[in-house]
Amino acid sequence: MLGWALTFLVIALIAAVLGFGGIAGTAIGIAKIIFFVAIILFLISAVFGMMRGRGVS
Repeated sequence: MLGWALTFLVIALIAAVLGFGGIAGTAIGIAKIIFFVAIILFLISAVFGMMRGRGVS
């Protein structure tokens, strides 16, 4: 998922250099959303992994 965020970030940077402001802004917005979703999913999986590890032992 972080790969997708980086892809949209690169698209946004290229669009900004070429002067496509609207496309760059949209791509940055999508990259931010995907990045934060990836971070939230990582934190959720880390918490559940810690809880599962404690319950087994």
